[in-house]
Amino acid sequence: MAFRNTFIPYRAYWSSAFCRWQGALANSNSLELVAATAKRFLHSRQIEPGGIESLHLGFTVPQKQSFYGAPWVAAMAGLEGITGPVLAQACATSARVVASAAGSLETGSDACILALAADRTSNGPQLLYPNPKGIGGMADVEAWVWDNFNKDPNTGQAMLATAENVAQAAGITREEQDELTLLRNEQYQEALRDDRAFQRRYMFPVEIGSGKHTKTVDADEGVFPTTREGLAKLRPVREGGTVTFGGQTYPADGHAGMVLCTEERAASMSADPAVRIQVLASGTARVEKAHMPMAVVPAAERAVGAAGIKFADLQAIKTHNPFAVNDLYFSKKCGIPLDNVNRFGSPLIYGHPQGPTGMRVLIELIEQLVVEGGGYGLFSGCAAGDTAMALVVRVG
Repeated sequence: MAFRNTFIPYRAYWSSAFCRWQGALANSNSLELVAATAKRFLHSRQIEPGGIESLHLGFTVPQKQSFYGAPWVAAMAGLEGITGPVLAQACATSARVVASAAGSLETGSDACILALAADRTSNGPQLLYPNPKGIGGMADVEAWVWDNFNKDPNTGQAMLATAENVAQAAGITREEQDELTLLRNEQYQEALRDDRAFQRRYMFPVEIGSGKHTKTVDADEGVFPTTREGLAKLRPVREGGTVTFGGQTYPADGHAGMVLCTEERAASMSADPAVRIQVLASGTARVEKAHMPMAVVPAAERAVGAAGIKFADLQAIKTHNPFAVNDLYFSKKCGIPLDNVNRFGSPLIYGHPQGPTGMRVLIELIEQLVVEGGGYGLFSGCAAGDTAMALVVRVG
């Protein structure tokens, strides 16, 4: 889908640090946390709450009282009187939230929207479903995070299996995955140079607690040292497979947000009016069952086509890559060198809280384009099972 009237004010966006499973954010309700951070961020940027007309919220892991969704989060964020949709599309949730906001802007329903995405994979809910016909009338139990990671009800296969399926189909080796993981780790180190200069362009500190007991989280937690020798020692997660713990991401907690609005509003809210950020298109795709990493390619092709450009026109490319297999397949199919993708890091290295992952990657894409002098940028990322979404932006 092509967009003509969707813009993002420069620096009117942020991401929290991403913290490993059972880490610093493990005991905080992710919706309460994203609301509190949004309120502090808007105040720090002097963005008037009254100018925001709608809130589009994305999350994939239910939190206590999340039934109340966007109106509750808006109230906590100091945005009384507004509401909006709650969206979930597994790992493509952020892309869907941005596309949803863009759709409202294109139709003129709203002129300024706050898009938020948050998730906490830690301490995921254990759900009980009544089953009077069960043995002894016992309820059915679902561990929301782990049971769904490990079984797609459509195929019976785990997400890990989708990576192994694509590795086998495309001839992707264990050695290639190790090399890609090393490269992505090196790119992440670039974001840490000069006291994390790149990350400080967009990463906003999270405050947990209050008063004397306030804890500030302002850097990723969970990134582990990676060496060629260390990767070589790891065994495949599945017997006979190729994917190791080094070649896949890890569950994490975090959140992100951005303002999307008309061009006129964006110019007035931008930290630098000379920087013009436009969302040009989105693309969605579904591929063969249980071949999730493949879906990134057709989603990207559709978004690039809708934007009216070619892959050769792209200045920067970022992906959501829960497995090294994702980027290896993308590179082989699209003919793009591996080191031309994911400069400054990717979820393979810094973790994966499903809902906000894509928004952080999109923000990094925008900042990379600013650093490199502007141009077209592509974000493409897979989602549970066999789907993916992509977005194309232009920074001038």
